[in-house]
Parts: sequence; C-alpha cells; structure tokens
Amino acid sequence: MRLLIKNIKTLVQAESSPRHMVRGSDMKTLRVIDNAFLLIEGERIADFGPMAEAPEWADTVIDASGKMVFPCWCDSHTHLVYAASREKEFVDRIKGLSYEEIAKRGGGILNSAKVLQEAPEEVLLESAYQRLGEIKDFGTGAVEIKSGYGLTYESEMKMLRVIKKLKSISPLTIKATFLGAHAIPLEYKDNREGYIDIIINKMLPTVAEEDLAEYCDVFCDRGFYTPEETDRILKAAEKYGLKPKIHGNELANSGGVQVALDNCALSVDHLEAIGDEEIEALKKNDTIMPCIMPSVAFFLNMEYSPARKLLDAGIPISLASDYNPGSTPSGKMSFVISLACLKLKMLPEEAINAATINGAYGMDLSQELGSIAKGKTANVFITRKIPSLAYIPYAFGGDHIETVIIKGQIQ
Repeated sequence: MRLLIKNIKTLVQAESSPRHMVRGSDMKTLRVIDNAFLLIEGERIADFGPMAEAPEWADTVIDASGKMVFPCWCDSHTHLVYAASREKEFVDRIKGLSYEEIAKRGGGILNSAKVLQEAPEEVLLESAYQRLGEIKDFGTGAVEIKSGYGLTYESEMKMLRVIKKLKSISPLTIKATFLGAHAIPLEYKDNREGYIDIIINKMLPTVAEEDLAEYCDVFCDRGFYTPEETDRILKAAEKYGLKPKIHGNELANSGGVQVALDNCALSVDHLEAIGDEEIEALKKNDTIMPCIMPSVAFFLNMEYSPARKLLDAGIPISLASDYNPGSTPSGKMSFVISLACLKLKMLPEEAINAATINGAYGMDLSQELGSIAKGKTANVFITRKIPSLAYIPYAFGGDHIETVIIKGQIQ
C-alpha cells in the first residue's frame, strides 16, 4: 500500500540525517521543505522531498495544497488511566485552597486512588481508550502512561494491566511507567517504610514478571518522597530492568534533579522549581531529557519552569501534557505548545522540536518517531490550510488538524 501526500505547503521536521534529540540553541532550527511530497509504504516513511521529485503513482493520493504536514506529537508524560474527574478540587482552588492543602485533606492523588481502587478494570479500560482516541485526534501518535493512582498492590497492577491492554488495542505507540511511589497512602502515613517495602519487594517483582512497564518513576518532591527514598526505589527497579524517570522539582527545589543524575534517569519531569545549581548539573549531562509541562503551572496557577534559562544553557527540553484529572485534565499538545511560547518564552520552532523529536527521546522512541525520516514509522498529521508554523501556537483555540495518519493508516 503506497500513500502519497503531494503539494504539501511545508513538510515539517524533515530529516535526511535523523537526530536522537535537539539541544539548546539548535532547538531554534526546524528542518522544513516547502512545496513537498511525502510517500508512505505500509507503516513506514518511504521517501520525501520537493514536489519536482515526487513519484508519479500511488494507491492513495492526498492533495495537501496550502496545508502542512508534521510528525505526530510525542507526549512523554501522562496519567490518562483514571477513574473519575476532580472538578470539585478545581472549585476548591478557586476558593483559595492550594494543591498541597487539598492533598493533606485526602484530596489530590489520594482522592484519585480511592476512586480507582473501587473501579472495575473494564471501566478503566473503556474510559482510557476514549482518552487515547481524543489525543489521537489532537495529533498525538505516541504516549507514555503512568500508574500511580492505585497506591495498593492490587490497584497498581490493575492500572498497569489496563495500560498493557491499551497497547494491544490502540494504534498509538504506548510506553508504560510504574509509579507506585506517586504518594504515601493515608494508611501508611505513619509507616512510610512499610509502603516502600511493598513497592520494592512486592510490586516491582510482579511488574517485572508480567512485563507491565518499561520505566519506574518516583514523585521526589516536598510532601511526597525524599531523595533518599527515591534513590532506593529506583535502584531496586533497575535490578528488574526498569529504566528510571523522575517527577521532580514541581513544588520545591527537592533534590529530584540530583537523584535523576545519580541514577542516569531517562527524563526528569516538571522542573517548575529549579535553581542555578541544577541547571549547571544538567548542562554537563548528555543523556537526561528535562520534560516541562506548562499546562500544570497554568491550571494550578504556579510559577512556570525557567525554560529559557535551560535552553540558553544548551540543555534540551521536551514538552508533555501531563494529562491527568487533578492538575491537567487535557491532552491537547497544541495548547501545551501555545503555553510554551506564551509563558516559557519558547519560539514556535523550539516548542515543536520539544513536542516531537525530544518527546520521542523521552520514551526511547527517537529512532522510530518524532521526525520525518526514511524508514521511520509513518505517524504524521496534515493541517488545515494555515499561513505559517507560528499559527499553531498563535491561534491556540483552533482545531488545526485535518487528517491524522498512524502507522501509515488514515484514522
């Protein structure tokens, strides 16, 4: 099956020499081809280039005159398996309660955990599948999904089994992360060691035995897990072949970056509260991907991550949605890109690099996804007729995507 997209106004993120990530000032450059074609054979990108070099035939032809073609967004941080929304807490915050105050009253993550523990697996599967369809229509082709709303052995495994089933029924590329250390359950409030023991000696062995996750994450922050606890959990996970990721420096300068560096984490995520010392340490590292989720700061009225300082220091950045019921009930990556431009002072080119190739890197997928390159998986979307790249973050409320193609198939 040959699918030809012709007369493309601008083919975005087109790479003859694919990169695994983009750093610092290089993120200002986005490789594009104007008046282009894209040829897809089966699930793969077969060829691309200027229209003068386009093949003469294909089984299916799409005329993209006046439209742009992008690689699909790669959303490397979500919690989209959950049992119920939390709009009551949204109203509580409007009334003046902080995220941490709500958590101390049994809200937040603990609230989601309580509801999820009672939800049947099939109900979780159905609602999460609907959310996957929603983000697919928004242009996302690859997504990481975390557990962490179970906080018991049975419910954490239930979440991970739902994610495993989603992998088999969704066209999207999905990576799973075990986040049993998302919060301390109320019943272990005075026995933190007891819950950490369950994570290390009961949850992790089952995750490995049933092949339920690629990564292990810990919420290393004020009021959650200490750097020492985080280090212990990640080192235990490493013995089972789970790569480390970190929730860090969201609520305070918590030591999350240092633990991520010490454990060679694939990514360190949030970074709203990060200082010069952490930036200097990240500057010296070539492998960790800092992941920023500006929609969290937007929704919770927090300070935004100092993305400009990171970029100016030569550090790479990825963008993700953090789609979850408490702090970002949306997986619309184009809005994340708009916030990155408006609030993080990122250029449109920087934000698009962060949401494509760097997001793919944050899921170990940059060899397959995140750019238009021969041999890569054909996850792309075609926009409506738009005047420029910058129009996507500029017109933040619009629906700019006309056609989504996942693994070579028109959705």
